[in-house]
Amino acid sequence: MKHRGARRAKGDYYGPFASAGSVNTTINALQKLFLLRSCTDGFFSRRDRPCLLYQIKRCAAPCVDRIDKQDYGELVRQAKDFLGGRSSAVQREIEQQMSEAAEALDYERAAMLRDRLRAATFIQGSQAINAEGVQTADIFALSAKGGQVGIQAFFIRGGQNWGHRAFFPSHTDGLSEEAVMQSFLAQFYEEVPPAKLILVDRALPEAALLEEAFGETLGAKVEISIPQRGNRRRLIEQASRNATEALDRRLAERGSQAKVLLELAEFLELPEVPQRIETYDNSHIQGDKAVGAMVVAGTEGFIKNQYRKFNIKSAQSNDDFAMMREVLARRFGRAMDEDPDRVKVTADGVTTWPDLVLIDGGKGQMSAVKDALEELGVEDLALIGVSKGPDRNAGREVFHFPDGREKTLPVNSQVLFHLQKLRDEAHRFAIGAHRQKRSRAISASPLDEIPGIGPSRKRALLLHFGTAGKVRAAAFEDLQRTPGISAGVARQIYDFYHPGA
Repeated sequence: MKHRGARRAKGDYYGPFASAGSVNTTINALQKLFLLRSCTDGFFSRRDRPCLLYQIKRCAAPCVDRIDKQDYGELVRQAKDFLGGRSSAVQREIEQQMSEAAEALDYERAAMLRDRLRAATFIQGSQAINAEGVQTADIFALSAKGGQVGIQAFFIRGGQNWGHRAFFPSHTDGLSEEAVMQSFLAQFYEEVPPAKLILVDRALPEAALLEEAFGETLGAKVEISIPQRGNRRRLIEQASRNATEALDRRLAERGSQAKVLLELAEFLELPEVPQRIETYDNSHIQGDKAVGAMVVAGTEGFIKNQYRKFNIKSAQSNDDFAMMREVLARRFGRAMDEDPDRVKVTADGVTTWPDLVLIDGGKGQMSAVKDALEELGVEDLALIGVSKGPDRNAGREVFHFPDGREKTLPVNSQVLFHLQKLRDEAHRFAIGAHRQKRSRAISASPLDEIPGIGPSRKRALLLHFGTAGKVRAAAFEDLQRTPGISAGVARQIYDFYHPGA
C-alpha cells in the first residue's frame, strides 16, 4: 500500500519515491511479478472465492488458499529482496525455479515463472540508471536562470531509480544558490527519511549541521558529499542537466502562461492581469448532498492548498441559483470579516481576495451571485459567468458579464482553452466532493447520532437487533439485555429515541 506521513503502522517501509505515480508503478510491478495481495485485512478475511485480481494474474489468492502459506511467504521474501536492491539475485532464483519446473515436466509452472522472469527483467531495465557503485543515495542538483531556481532530485535504492522530480522553490530572492539548496534540503527531509548518502552539486554553508540533524532523524550516520569524479560525478552531471532542462521548460511555460493571462485580461476587460482567479461550481443529485466548490489559480497554475468545499445548508431544493448564491455569500462574507481591507496574502505571495471570479453558469447564476455580493457591500469584484453554448458543446462557451453583455471566443483560442481548464477543474473538484459526501452518507448509521455510542457498542446493538430500526423500536428492557450495553447506556439510547417518555 501507499503511505505518506508518520510511520505509525507496523511493517517495512520503502522510499522515498519521487511521486505517487512512481509508487503506483512499483505497486503494479510487484503485483505482476510476485502476485502479492493488495486488499485490506477486512476484505481478505471475508473472501470465499478469488477476486478479479487472481483471474488477471495479479494475485496468488492466499485468501482462499490457492497458494499455501509457505509459498506465499517465499513470494513476500522475494519482493522484499527485490525492493532492497537484490533484484539480480531474485532474477537468478526465478530462473533456477523455472529450470527445475521444466526438468520436472511441470510446463504450466515453468511458463508462469518464465512470464515472471520477463517481468523482472523489464522492470529492472526500466528502473536502471547508470549508478554503478551507488546502491542507496539521494541526488540533488540546482539550476538558476531568470531569477528562478530549479532543483532536480534522483532517488536511488538498491541501484535502482525510484523516480526523479524537479522542484521549484519560491521566495528565493536575495539568497545565494548554496543557501537555497541548504534550505530546500532541510524542508524536504521534514517529510521523508533521508538516505545515508546525499549527493549534492555544491558546497553547503552548514553541511555538518545538516548531517547531524539528518542522522538523528534516520538513526544512522548520514553523509552529504560533493562527488568530484567517477560514477557519482556522472550522476550529479546528469541531475544538473535535468535541472537546467526542467527550469527551461518552466520558464517557457511561464512565458506562454503570461501571454495567455494578458490576452484573458484584455478579453474580459480587466484593469490588469489577474494574480488570483477563483472558479465556483456546485454538484448535487436533485438537490441532495449538495456541495459547492472553489478552485484557485495563480499566475503559475492551480493553487490546490487554497481549494475550498462548501456543504450547502440553506438551499436544499434543486435550485442551482440559490446554491451558488449561498456559496458566494459565505465565501465573501467571511472574507469581509477577516480581511476587509484586502491586504492579506497567501503563502504563494498573492492576495486572499480574487482579481477574477468565474462562475459555472449563465445569466441566472450571475444574477444570484451579483445580488449576494451587493448585499455584502462587495461591488468591485470582476465577475464572469461561463455557460455552455448551443447543444452544450465545449468550444462554444458563452461568457456573461454582470451588465448583461455576452462574449464568445474562437474555438482555437488559447484564452478559451485556459478558461475551459479552470471551469473543468472546478467541475472535477465539485463532483469529487459530492461523491465523498454521498459515500459517507451510504456508510453512516442512525446509531451514529446517539451520544456515547462508539463503534463497539454500535456493533453490539446491530448484532443483537439486526437493524438500526429495531434498535429504535426496542423496549428499555430489551436494550438492557444486549451484551456489552449497561443499564445506563440502555437508558441513554431509549431516552434518545423516546424523549419525554
